[in-house]
Amino acid sequence: MVLESTMICFDNSDYQRNGDYFPTRLNVQKDGINLVCLTKVRSNPENNVGLMTISNTVEVLATLTSDVGRIFSKMHLIQPKGEINLLTGIRIAHLVLKHRQGKNHKMRIVVFVGSPINNEEGELVKQAKRLKKEKVNVDIVSFGDHGNNNEILTAFVNALNGKDGTGSHLVSVPRGSGLSDALLSSPIIQGEDGMGGAGLSGAGYEFGVDPNEDPELALALRVSMEEQRQRQEEEQRRALSESNTAGNTEANAGNATTGSEKTSTNVGTALEEPNSEEAMLQRALALSTETPEDNLPDFANMTEEEQIAFAMQMSMQDAADETVTQQAKRPKTEENQPMDVDEDYSEVIGDPAFLQSVLENLPGVDPQSEAVRDAVGSLSKEKEKDKKSDDGDQSQ
Repeated sequence: MVLESTMICFDNSDYQRNGDYFPTRLNVQKDGINLVCLTKVRSNPENNVGLMTISNTVEVLATLTSDVGRIFSKMHLIQPKGEINLLTGIRIAHLVLKHRQGKNHKMRIVVFVGSPINNEEGELVKQAKRLKKEKVNVDIVSFGDHGNNNEILTAFVNALNGKDGTGSHLVSVPRGSGLSDALLSSPIIQGEDGMGGAGLSGAGYEFGVDPNEDPELALALRVSMEEQRQRQEEEQRRALSESNTAGNTEANAGNATTGSEKTSTNVGTALEEPNSEEAMLQRALALSTETPEDNLPDFANMTEEEQIAFAMQMSMQDAADETVTQQAKRPKTEENQPMDVDEDYSEVIGDPAFLQSVLENLPGVDPQSEAVRDAVGSLSKEKEKDKKSDDGDQSQ
């Protein structure tokens, strides 16, 4: 069984934003790397894989490991930036392989190239000869149909293999083709003998793996592809949601402007017409803010008549409270004191002289008239009669 350490080079240049491979070049490249990682590790549990980016500043994201989950977590954080630097990426990948822990592991580099190559063909051929001396195999996955890429890469692979070698491979994936499908039928996954990365026949099976022979690998590949599909759908939904949110924000801004104009108009009307319905509603709202929260009415569910009635009720309540307060603050005077019930006014009223003086002061009354003299005389007789009866009772 062959032991192998593999460094995977990820092309994360700005060209990976293109959508000529659905949904983008970046996403199909991630699918292909998922497939390569799973195949390498499943073929032998002692195999190791690593991940690095080769665009802009070359960076090693994950050193050689058998933990495929670590590779996946690092890969999903990659974003397009800059231009591809193929020659520097291959050199750094070679240095990582030289420091592998398993010295009996064969060294392999898998490079994904989806951007125009800036390096000269002579430089790459010279690097290929160095790698051949170090017994390093390189597999290249070329996609995007960029100019002279295939010509330069073919020269690079031929220099690695020499006249009789077959350890390095070039897989070219034209536009309109599935990158993962092309990898499944390629020697990168199937191996030199065409028996598949795990030594299994991949013909006629999903992902090139017989689920009856290796159900775990088939399940892992299926889960990886399903996660990738869900992630793509989520990105599409997010993009659609952002576009809808932008449209709603503009509409809400227009509504807010219209609403502010209406509010200013209502306030102006309320100030000009203090007895109008708008003014009463404004007062009701002001009074409601002074009441406890537990007793606040539900203005949202009240009709206009109920709101007016509530405003009038609060206004009347304020007036009553003010009256009670004024009465409570008013000091007691002699005029407010109750009359002495023991005081007897009967003698004053029955006095003929008092009655005579009152009649004289009344307007339109002649004090010398016969009616006035009779009234005063009868009152005098009754008083004398009462006095005699009182004297008689005292003598007895």
